[in-house]
Amino acid sequence: MSLKINIIKDKLLSDNYFILRNFTYELTRSNGEVVRHKREVYDRGNGATILLYNRDKNTVLLIRQFRMATYVNGNASGELIETCAGLLDNDTPEDCIRKEAVEETGYQVGPVEKLFEAYMSPGGVTEIVHFFAAEYSDAMRTHEGGGVEDEEITVLELPFPEALAMVKDGRIRDGKAIILLQHAQIAGWLKA
Repeated sequence: MSLKINIIKDKLLSDNYFILRNFTYELTRSNGEVVRHKREVYDRGNGATILLYNRDKNTVLLIRQFRMATYVNGNASGELIETCAGLLDNDTPEDCIRKEAVEETGYQVGPVEKLFEAYMSPGGVTEIVHFFAAEYSDAMRTHEGGGVEDEEITVLELPFPEALAMVKDGRIRDGKAIILLQHAQIAGWLKA
C-alpha cells in the first residue's frame, strides 16, 4: 500500500550553492489518520563514489580533505578521510567517478564495477550516491592528484588492515568510505 502525500506548501529558502526548500505536507497513514509535517529538504544533486583497491599490494586509495560541515559539528581539524567522490553534475555516474578518480587521486582507472546506490541522509537530503569499485595499479597513475582549483586533497595509499582499523578507532568516519571498505572485506577482495 502506498502512502498518500498531499503537498500543502513548497517554499524556496535558498538557491545559493545548492537548493534548500521548506515543505509542508499531509501524510495519510495506513490507518487513515492524516498528519501534517514541516520539513526542510536540501537538494545538492546526486553523486558517485569509488573504492580503488590493489589486490597485489593489499592496499586501498583514500583521500583526505577539509569538510566544513564536519568542522562545524566537532571535527577539530575539519579534515575527513574519504573515498574519492563527486557530484554528477551533467555526467553519468560512471563518467563522473572516472573523472573524479583522475582529479582527486591521479589514477586513470580501467574497468569499474557498479555496486549499488543509496540515499545517504534521507531525513533531509535528496542525494543518491552511486557506489563503485575498481582495481588500480601503480602504472595507472598519471599525476599526483590533489583535486582541482579550490580543493586541497591529500592522496592516501593505505594497507587494507590499517584502513579497517581506522574505521574501528574513529580515524575514518566518512559513511561512503566505511560502506565501501566493509563491502571489500565482505567480498573478500583484500586480506583483512
